[in-house]
Amino acid sequence: MTLSTPLLAAAPLLAGLIGPALLGGTPGPQQAHRAVRTQIVEHVAARTAAEQRHVLDYWTPERMAKALPIGLLDIVTDSAGLLSDLTGTAGVHAAPDLSGRRLGPYGAGLSGPGTPRHQAAGRPQTNTVGSRWITGGAVARTTGRVFLTVAGADFVCSASTVKSANRDVVVTAGHCVKDGAGEWAANWTFVPGYETTGLQPYGQYAARRMFVAGPWSRSGDDNFDVGMVALATSAGRHVADVVGTQEIAFNAARGGQAFGFGYPADPPYSGDHLVYCAGRLKNDPNGQSRDQGLACDMTAGSSGGPWMTTFDPGTGKGTITSLSSFKYSDDHRTMYGPFFGDTVKALFNTAEHA
Repeated sequence: MTLSTPLLAAAPLLAGLIGPALLGGTPGPQQAHRAVRTQIVEHVAARTAAEQRHVLDYWTPERMAKALPIGLLDIVTDSAGLLSDLTGTAGVHAAPDLSGRRLGPYGAGLSGPGTPRHQAAGRPQTNTVGSRWITGGAVARTTGRVFLTVAGADFVCSASTVKSANRDVVVTAGHCVKDGAGEWAANWTFVPGYETTGLQPYGQYAARRMFVAGPWSRSGDDNFDVGMVALATSAGRHVADVVGTQEIAFNAARGGQAFGFGYPADPPYSGDHLVYCAGRLKNDPNGQSRDQGLACDMTAGSSGGPWMTTFDPGTGKGTITSLSSFKYSDDHRTMYGPFFGDTVKALFNTAEHA
């Protein structure tokens, strides 16, 4: 596979670490800020109008329909993984165990038990592990499907617009942007409000620049499974001006009520409808991450979908404080999402000025 060259990983990283951090002294506030800043790795996606048009043209309705959930990446690119899947082992990477081992950032690819639920007309539920969102509001426009290519195969994820200075930023999972220490995604396209009134009710937007945290880029650290993408305009309009945005917050209080959204595409879901989970957040009981868990049986394709607190079901607006990232092999009913701390804040600050 061809590895793209991170544009911010070389000289800035060295510059940020020369000084007290290497000499054994205590870094001051400015040095600490620079150290966080150098945790950001960038990839230039479709820079020119011609490149952006090529990406948009790539995604024909047929290709979109055939794209697979990103949770199947290893299975598609590894014949051994495909063989084990066909012979009955559960999960994406390996058979489940009882030790609380993570399924990795693609663990949302497990098929959840049961069937999709449809809520009755009226106010959305505050506790559900997976129901179709039929209430409308801002979230039905700001959340969308992501289409991308990795290792020559086409995949889908979820993402959301966020309020940003350039009016172009969407937040998604890191593994929906870059395959950990592996390659960057190509043909990256965001389709907000997918299937609300058609396949592309608000247009589609190619990625201009992509950003992930250094720990994700170096080792696929689940604590930093976050990607920020600055989009190109569509028909000359910024995505925020077309569909609106959600707020985003960092270092928020842990716990509390949250609503998670996404487009799960593995059975029993089809990827054609916006689905939500709602409930109380809890710390990772296995102690293997700083992530928080939300009771949720959404499957692959929901990766990168936004988790919102202070969410108003009436307006569909809230504050994004995490996103769908992974599941453990012995608990298919809990989705985990990364904590948005200082590194994610720096990630966002860079993307909104790209």
